[in-house]
Amino acid sequence: MPVFTLSQARNKIKKEMKTCIIIPTYNEKENIGALIGGIFNLIPNVLVMVVDDNSPDKTADTVLSLKPKFPNLALFSREKKEGLGRAYIGAFLEVLKDKEIKRIVTMDADFSHDPRALPPMLEAAERHDLIIGSRYVSGGSIVGWELWRRILSRCANFYCRLVTWIPVHDCTAGFQVINTDILRKIDLSKIDSSGYAFLMELKYLISKAGASVKEMPIVFKNRIGGESKISSHIIREGIFAPWKIRIKS
Repeated sequence: MPVFTLSQARNKIKKEMKTCIIIPTYNEKENIGALIGGIFNLIPNVLVMVVDDNSPDKTADTVLSLKPKFPNLALFSREKKEGLGRAYIGAFLEVLKDKEIKRIVTMDADFSHDPRALPPMLEAAERHDLIIGSRYVSGGSIVGWELWRRILSRCANFYCRLVTWIPVHDCTAGFQVINTDILRKIDLSKIDSSGYAFLMELKYLISKAGASVKEMPIVFKNRIGGESKISSHIIREGIFAPWKIRIKS
């Protein structure tokens, strides 16, 4: 399968473009086209990199079909599904090769992260190293989750803060803007977590590297299409991850 790389995308755009939005996907064909279109309609002067783990539903083909319309779009195609952590780390290492890129955005492909929150988050990123789209600060909320998921998420975040002392309320948030200078201070090769545990560990390491951190309220909505990626493995990993993070530090 042909892959449109980040460097190929940058060759077609203005040098002042300094933000790359990374979207990991696995069977997100139902959502990815509308999400990409929504992002570029709001903020056309960004790069978008879709990181696809060889989705059986051919998500990558949908991304490739959009390339003629969106020249700022890149596809990072991986051979197999290895978890959220591996997908993000692979993408980070690719993006960090380009010193012109100053900010990386992480967000889900299922519309749980509203693209309309991107402009204010990017504006705040001019003054902070890490911006977190947070469900658990004043003004933040969750729409469409069952009670058991709300309780699980609340408890997981309280537990993570208690063990690791991460100075944020939403430790498992996946909607973030990260300064690439602070990301370069982290040894990404030492992160072996996946799923929500990866998001915890990444925030911990960014905070430990001396980052200025700001949480901004978002309305988190349950996915529009496709199936949830939460599993018993992800839940088990999340229980042990905070202690592993503390021990490794």
